[in-house]
Amino acid sequence: MLAEMRIQGLGVIEEAALELHPGFTVVTGETGVGKTMVVTGLHLLSGGRSDASKVRAGAAKAIVEGRFTDIAGEQALRILSDAGADADEDGSVIAVRSVGADGRSRAHLGGRSVPVGVLGDLSEQILAVHGQNDQLRLLRPAEQRAVLDRFAGESVAEPLAAYRDVRREWLAVSRELTQRRARSRELAQQADLLRHGLAEIDAVEPRPGEDTELTEQVKRLAAVDELRDAATAAQLAVAGSAEGDPDLPGALGLLAEARRRLSAAEDPVLRDFEPRLSEASVLLSEVGSELASYLGSLDADPERLETILARQAELKKLTRKYAADIDGVLAWAEDARARLAGMDTSEEALEALAAQRDALADELATQARRVSEARRAAAEVLAERITAELAGLAMGQAAIEVTVNSREADPAESTALIVDGRTVSAGPDGVDEVELLLRAHAKAPALPVHKAASGGELSRVMLATEVVLAHADTVQTLVFDEVDVGVGGRAAVEIGRRLARLARTHQVLVVTHLPQVAAFADRHLVVDKGTSDGVTSSGVRTLDGDERVTELARMLAGLDDTETGRAHAEELLRAAEEFTTASATSADSGGRSGKTTRRR
Repeated sequence: MLAEMRIQGLGVIEEAALELHPGFTVVTGETGVGKTMVVTGLHLLSGGRSDASKVRAGAAKAIVEGRFTDIAGEQALRILSDAGADADEDGSVIAVRSVGADGRSRAHLGGRSVPVGVLGDLSEQILAVHGQNDQLRLLRPAEQRAVLDRFAGESVAEPLAAYRDVRREWLAVSRELTQRRARSRELAQQADLLRHGLAEIDAVEPRPGEDTELTEQVKRLAAVDELRDAATAAQLAVAGSAEGDPDLPGALGLLAEARRRLSAAEDPVLRDFEPRLSEASVLLSEVGSELASYLGSLDADPERLETILARQAELKKLTRKYAADIDGVLAWAEDARARLAGMDTSEEALEALAAQRDALADELATQARRVSEARRAAAEVLAERITAELAGLAMGQAAIEVTVNSREADPAESTALIVDGRTVSAGPDGVDEVELLLRAHAKAPALPVHKAASGGELSRVMLATEVVLAHADTVQTLVFDEVDVGVGGRAAVEIGRRLARLARTHQVLVVTHLPQVAAFADRHLVVDKGTSDGVTSSGVRTLDGDERVTELARMLAGLDDTETGRAHAEELLRAAEEFTTASATSADSGGRSGKTTRRR
């Protein structure tokens, strides 16, 4: 949960610290004092988009720091571990987001610099913000489908993931089939060229590195006389004359004479040189033998030279057309074979591809049915729960319906799919359209909520939806930003009660203008303005005892300094206390008792 939050240089807030209750914390204040900056700070901590315009005038940067405790959940802990975040001595983890006046943003988690996206990933696991913008989004069909899927959880997520996997493969095969049919003539021409080239290469049958090998052979055969003269002279110098001419003893003969003289010497130092000359003699003998062998292989062979030159000419035809050398020619041939395998435009290949597409379409239709069935089952439960919440929000005759219908499609559309005999659009989120309908009373028609509800009723419908979704949320901390706009009287009291009940299982933070809601909070924070040296700034204070009564009296009717206003505020607090006490008594013993402790 979020135990503490510090804000510096954000909007009208120069510096503020918020200590949040593990249960229900409420934030109030006059219009324009900067209550929304609290939610803006939470959005920044959640990895939201930064905006330089939110930096306080004259400040170098805005900084938001949050201290999270009791972080649970395998995914959240994995994110912290992967980021290398270090926990404090009490086990809490501090997240920091800063936005410079130049718009540049920085993020830190557990003392480590991290990408902003890491804060976003972590917040998805531990924090959920529900605001007025979320209400407006809920009126869009796509968002309503997302709401239903979120409420349904794994019952929709699992078949939807399978549907998306099949859909990706189905679209890929469909595109390939369309492209092959549209480009069949062009592909056929390319295939003919590739086949011709492969036939030409296969007829020559080149070997890797063969062109380099033949070049060396040609050089040797063309210069056989010069090579023979050099090898003969070298052999004569090493081994001496073959006829035993004493005037041409060669190096071996000279070494033999030197060894004879040294071995006969009286001085042992001279005799020690003889073994070394013996080693040199062995080495020279080996060189002489190899030179003789080389001379034996240098027989002039005009026919062999002509054969090699002809082979070279064949290889050069290939290197002129396909690559700079034979290794490149062989690589071209391998690539050509691979391209040909994917360019099969024969009727048999097209029929096989079409059959694969149709089989995938059948499987996709099956997965789409699974998604739709799971959504319809979840829609019934969601509608029942929202309707039950409305009954407690002074809309007892109203009922919510959540419809799940297939999106009709033109057969010519690329994503058209036949499901149960109907042509529907197979989008990335399935084939369904989801819509929230409101029936104002038993005899009224079911209409889209934005058409059937007044402004206040729409706020109550949206809040009831948010409360139901909050129960489905696995995150620890829920934030509600003035989702009670347009609500008052008895309905406002019911909102306070529902948020108080929700705080038994979640940490709840609410920004509100309703005293009926604020009275139910475990901790009351107020944002107020002050002026120093002509500069206006806002801060956040925790209200206790008499201060809280004063703030509630102001919220009730601006009567913070009258006995009547204070009396009404005290009465409201007593009623909230009685409700909380009664609820705590009847609640499951496994609930968190700390949530019912009041802090005035």
